[in-house]
Amino acid sequence: MLIYKIFRGPEWADLKAKGATPGAPIDVTDGYVHFSTAAQAAETAAKHFAGEEGLVLLALDADALASDLKWEPSRGGQLFPHLYRELRLTDILWDAPLPLVNGAHQFPDLR
Repeated sequence: MLIYKIFRGPEWADLKAKGATPGAPIDVTDGYVHFSTAAQAAETAAKHFAGEEGLVLLALDADALASDLKWEPSRGGQLFPHLYRELRLTDILWDAPLPLVNGAHQFPDLR
């Protein structure tokens, strides 16, 4: 199963330059890296990144993260994937821009 991380451009550039990151500021504060499923990603973008340009969507294989990934209740009781270690560049399967069009982020097909 693929899971997704939304990064701002500078956060993505930092991960590419360093090879690993503790995540965005909210991830560092919470002590884990936040992810979304395909069904949750657009709502995450609207709630936490409304109106922001220059976002990047990262895709990862949940199974490859093994026991470092925990599924925990969050927004509305939904289970969200949380990574309890640094996010590594080698974890990323692919990345795609999330352009802002008419106030909404345009996602690639996540099916």
